[in-house]
Amino acid sequence: MIPLISRIEARLPPHPRLRLSLPRPFCLVIQPAQATTRDFLDEALLAPAHRSVFFSLVDEIGLVVVRGFHSHASCYRQVRGRSSRGRLSQGEYYHHDGCSGPTNPRIVEIRCPYQAVARHIATAIAPFPDTVYAMLYQLPSSLAEDSTLARWRQELEKEGELPSAALHKVQGLILRAVRRGLTASTARTYLRKVDRRCHAYDEPWRMGESRFIANENRRRTLQHRRCCEPSSSVDAHNPQPLANGRLLKRWPAGELDDITTTGDRASPPASASPAASSAAVVADLSDRYKV
Repeated sequence: MIPLISRIEARLPPHPRLRLSLPRPFCLVIQPAQATTRDFLDEALLAPAHRSVFFSLVDEIGLVVVRGFHSHASCYRQVRGRSSRGRLSQGEYYHHDGCSGPTNPRIVEIRCPYQAVARHIATAIAPFPDTVYAMLYQLPSSLAEDSTLARWRQELEKEGELPSAALHKVQGLILRAVRRGLTASTARTYLRKVDRRCHAYDEPWRMGESRFIANENRRRTLQHRRCCEPSSSVDAHNPQPLANGRLLKRWPAGELDDITTTGDRASPPASASPAASSAAVVADLSDRYKV
């Protein structure tokens, strides 16, 4: 972590201090104690000299939230997908990015840029396979009686886990049952129960915030989804939907210079030290910044 810390110290204003927190065991939040307009992300954290160290940190912790910093990169693309009152979009279900392609990206960055309109719809992020287990346990009775899903739940209750090779299959079975058997409103209520069961990180978006999600590696991965619900998208005193700020996305481990997903997902390059545990990382950063 020393090269990363040194670069952070060089990029921030004099006597820089960071506020660090672990709101979930799988989530580290980094934000400056002093406001800065520097492009902290691409000129510091994601600079080629120590980019792999930061990616290793994301792999180890699962979710790294970076707040209050500017990014002037042009390689973001807009997060697409629309939801309606009567139908859930694909993005409202827990998923890994890249499932339709030959490989999943190692890391997904979702960013809420500085903009005129606030982001009202939340994004839930939670560890996999906790998401699958929560989906099984929270099934409403009308779906839990399905013989196939009931057998998987019984195995989970007996063994405490499901075979890794079956996880995506089981999740797919649940999603098909939800789409066919629940109304949009009931499905959204069910998914919010799933969020709470797996202790998803679903804090409101702040402008200038990026969330780096471990999407594919051999340590741990997380899934994410868009949380559309009446309370977040409609004002109680106004039946018209609220204007909603946009989100941007990129797959930084595959889209930034000299970093590819091939051969890099399993472990960081030899020149980069693997990230320590999240608690050790926080202790190291806190000590250096006197947080």
